[in-house]
Parts: sequence; C-alpha cells; structure tokens
Amino acid sequence: MSIVKRIATHVVSAPIARPFTSSRGWLYRTRGTCLVEIETRDGVVGWGECYGPSAVAKAFIDTQLAARVVGRDAFDVEAIWEELYNRIKDYGPKGMSIAAISGIDIALWDIVGKCAGKPVHKLIGGACRTEVKAYATGMYFSDMDRLVAEAVEEAEGHARAGFRAMKMKIGLGSVRRDIERVAAVRRAIGPDIALMVDANHSLSVPAAIRMGRALEELDILWFEEPISPEDIDGYAEVSRALDMAVAGGENEFTRWGFRDTIARKAMDIVQPDVCAAGGISECRKIATLASAFGVECVPHAWGSVVGLAATIQFLAALPDQPPCLFPVAPMLEFEQEQNPFRDELSPTPIVQVGGIVQVPTVPGLGVEVDRAVLAKYLVG
Repeated sequence: MSIVKRIATHVVSAPIARPFTSSRGWLYRTRGTCLVEIETRDGVVGWGECYGPSAVAKAFIDTQLAARVVGRDAFDVEAIWEELYNRIKDYGPKGMSIAAISGIDIALWDIVGKCAGKPVHKLIGGACRTEVKAYATGMYFSDMDRLVAEAVEEAEGHARAGFRAMKMKIGLGSVRRDIERVAAVRRAIGPDIALMVDANHSLSVPAAIRMGRALEELDILWFEEPISPEDIDGYAEVSRALDMAVAGGENEFTRWGFRDTIARKAMDIVQPDVCAAGGISECRKIATLASAFGVECVPHAWGSVVGLAATIQFLAALPDQPPCLFPVAPMLEFEQEQNPFRDELSPTPIVQVGGIVQVPTVPGLGVEVDRAVLAKYLVG
C-alpha cells in the first residue's frame, strides 16, 4: 500500500565561507532549504524540497497542507495537487504557498517511483535522453575590488572542471562595467563555451535593450531576467528588440502564472523551478503550454541535491525544443557556489563529467538523504 502515514519538514542551514551577492544587493551569508519527508504506511520514504524562505514553507506545510495529504494514496499525486491548490487559492495562488505544494508534490513522485520500481522520468513521459548537459551558474559578486578578475578566475575554473556552458551575473548599475566584465570572461573561455548572463531583474526596459545589444556582440546564448518579473509588456518589448534569446520565469508560479507570458511570447525561454512553480506535476503542464506556443522551457534550479535530482528527472522527460536532426536539448542549471546540501546531503551526490550529468535510473528521484548530514545542519 502507498497510503501516506506522515509528513515531516526539515529546515536546514549552513554558513558560507565566502559570502556573495547578485544585482539585488543582499549578501548571501548562509545556505538553507526546507526538505519535505513523506512516509507511507509500508515504510516507503519520499523526499521533496521547497524553494524560498525555509521557515515559511515549513509553516505552510505543517499548518495548512500536511493534514490533507496524510491518509491519501501517494499515487493520487496530481489529484492531491489540485486539492491542495484549491484549498489555498483564495489567499496563496502564488509564492510560498505554491513552493510548499511543490515540496509535497516532489516527495510524492519520489514515492510513486520507488513503489513502481521506476525512475520518475519513466512515469512522466519516458526518457527523451539518458544524460543532460549541465551549465555552471556562478560568477556572483564577492570582491568588489576585483569584480572582473574574480569572474575570469571562476570562469576558467569552470572550464577546467569540464563545463561547456556557464552563466554569470550582471547588474553593476552600469552597462559599460557589465560589458567589460562579460567581455573579459568571453575572452578567457573562448568562443566554444556557451555563455549566458543573468541580471536578476535589475534593469529598466531601455537599459535592458541597450545592454542586450552590446551583449549580442559577445555571442551570449541568453539574457536572463533583464527586467522586473511583473512587467510582461516590458519583457515583450525587450524580446522583440533583441535577436538574442530572452529568458525568465523563475519568480512565477503555476500554469496560470505562466499563461499570459507564454501566450504573448514575452520571453523566448521560460524557466519554472520545480521546487517553486508547483512541483514536477505543475512544471509538466507549464512545459506543455510553452511547447504549444513555440517557447522553450529550461528549468531554473537552486537548492539541495533533492531539488537538483527532481530537475534532472523533469529534464529527462522534456522533448527537444524543437525536434531536429541535430537537436539542442534543454540544459541543467548546476549552481556552483558553496552548498553542503548539494554536495554532502546524499551518499550519491550528483556530479558532472565533461559538462554532462547522467540521468539516474534507480527508482524515484535517484537520490537519498543522509540522516547524519541532515541532523548536522538541522535548525532548531
């Protein structure tokens, strides 16, 4: 039987030896997340993860959602999703309520895969690929006196590690300063490594267009979050003005949140996060909606090994966009800042070799949680 017996939420946190920031300005001094553990009456355990402030996700699950899942059959995963969403729709159709549902959804899919003896991707459409190309996310701002040099050094390190694609942060308040930094990285890594930039919605529409035209000269694959996520009209304007792909959507939630952006083709690439946008169940629907309108779907990923594994399972089942003789498959975001929950939490951490990550073939998400590591970093 796959009847849910209990749900536990685990908030974990760890200090960062080398704090960093993005264009948003706040300094990351710690890494943390909220992990969701669901156990069935037969002792099958599934793990999920919630994006965003961990204590808020925990409160949503503990006080609003868990009681509605206990006693349900884990195989009713999408039926459970609909019930949870309709329960909180009046006050939480976006944001942390959906991140909380995401963690439950991922954990339920982990249980379903384990009970069925299949990896999750086999249950959500099948294997479109057995490996995914990973890109390194990094090159944040740490040493304000060495902004160019530190980015170059890190980019060269990612290249030596085998990455064939990487994404760097921009948003220094000056097009000239940003372009100087990006150009230095492009020179350092050469023309054969794909390079993307992420402004973390720090620009106005005119500044984004001006920046984008300069970035196009540096062969940038995509321009991520140039402007505020609420400004769909602005995204459409930036996308129409540039030949380079414009990406965004990590701050959006559910199929309804993505609907207008996709239908208007305001972005060339949408980036739902499986730990935020509604879990694996909802991201499948977002990807289908994007496909119907000719918009690419390349998920955002930021968190622990659990969320990373869920993203890989989702990616494995995503069709090529578009299908062709030499397809360009959607890539895996593999963030590279210090993160013990990515590197230490599972006895079998996710690794890349030559820029490639193998899709797990064991049942469920493909990773387990080391309870000793969990206890080491547990808050409270």
